[in-house]
Amino acid sequence: MTPLLLPYSWLAGYTPDLPTPFDDNGELDLAAFATLCDRQIDADVSAIVVGETTGEASTLTPVEQDKLVRTAVEVSHRRVRVIAGAGSNSTSQAIELTRRAERAGADAVLSVVPYYNKPMQAGICAHFQAIAGATALPIILHDIPSRTIREMSDDTLVRLAEARPFIGLRDATGDITRAMRLQPRLPPGFRLLSGDDATALAFIVNGGDGSISTISNVAPALCSAIFSNCGQGQLQSARYLQSRLAPLTAALARENPAAVKYALCLLGFMSPHTRLPIVELADSAKAEVARAIAEIGDEDLACRCEIQRSRTGLK
Repeated sequence: MTPLLLPYSWLAGYTPDLPTPFDDNGELDLAAFATLCDRQIDADVSAIVVGETTGEASTLTPVEQDKLVRTAVEVSHRRVRVIAGAGSNSTSQAIELTRRAERAGADAVLSVVPYYNKPMQAGICAHFQAIAGATALPIILHDIPSRTIREMSDDTLVRLAEARPFIGLRDATGDITRAMRLQPRLPPGFRLLSGDDATALAFIVNGGDGSISTISNVAPALCSAIFSNCGQGQLQSARYLQSRLAPLTAALARENPAAVKYALCLLGFMSPHTRLPIVELADSAKAEVARAIAEIGDEDLACRCEIQRSRTGLK
């Protein structure tokens, strides 16, 4: 790969949080997963995330996590970085998942604030420090209080960022001012990434480095164009492209990951199967996703959607 000025400058732009395809028997569909990886690589992303929020991590066994990471590493051939989801509300389990991701060949891990336990800030800090002490991999922190109940405070993030293993933050708080607020307090090269598609553009404009995204699974080229226009100062163009994605962004956010799986099913890339307690979309939600894809105005996506619906009888 081409050398970069900063060691983690590859962690930028729109990085897809890939869903995990299942077959009719509820087992991993690694062939479909490889196709998803290849599609993103062809779209010139710099990294892919496997086995995290959109990947239904909470329903995957450690062996399945290993298979996903190994498949992504094999498909990528070092063309992109592979970021493995390795979070848990048990510190010992998070350490084990992180070590397994390292053995499987991941380039970094994405580790979420412990959920359900409601740890205090000191506990959040100690949790991540314990993980860092158990691996040589770089760690991207994931702050998503809508799912974890506890938000990582700015002070806790700054304290963790002082240690070398912590290279970035996936911020799903929806606080578009956070990047601007944090930048002066963080080490050079620490990456700030949105984890909320609806506010990602505003987050990037305010100093963020990119987004770990759900919508980019469906429209990677448009997401790349948004980021490129933003970097070139063409904010009107970036906002226009963002507005084209807005209906689908809203539909996916309401029922993630079932909605993104159905969207990719409409495009012919995978089945819509989920694992309990997630179930497939109701017919009304399926219709909303189909309409939102049509409203994007992307001829290739619309054509793929229509062909797949005619072949399979999808509603």
